[in-house]
Amino acid sequence: MRINLGEEETPEIGLIALIDCIFFLLMFFMVATSFKQPVGEKPQKELPVTLPSAQMSLDRIGAGAAPLTIGVDKHGKLYLDGSAVSVQGLHDRLKREAASTPGRPIRIDGDEMARYQDIVHVLDLCQFEGLTKISMHTRR
Repeated sequence: MRINLGEEETPEIGLIALIDCIFFLLMFFMVATSFKQPVGEKPQKELPVTLPSAQMSLDRIGAGAAPLTIGVDKHGKLYLDGSAVSVQGLHDRLKREAASTPGRPIRIDGDEMARYQDIVHVLDLCQFEGLTKISMHTRR
């Protein structure tokens, strides 16, 4: 004997649940493949960057005051207009220059073997005192 329970409903596929599952699988595979390391290779800690050399340079910065030249040698020693100076001495001179001539241009002569951090330190000192017309001297 058959029991009649009412109108029979047609089965439906739950598309929302199916879409959720597909997105979950997609995210799983995206995350799983992004952390894959090459087998047998050592992971790189630094970017393999070769800095370009300048083909052209400007010989003069502007018609205003002559630039204050700051030199950085390969050992990180600082030179101001050709004479050796300490970091504190450079900071004091930059402070005086910013007070007397706020728009004075600065030229940094960095040795090609100088550490990048030493150049950035000089840039930070200049920008801290408000001297923003900074150029890097290169050879052609």
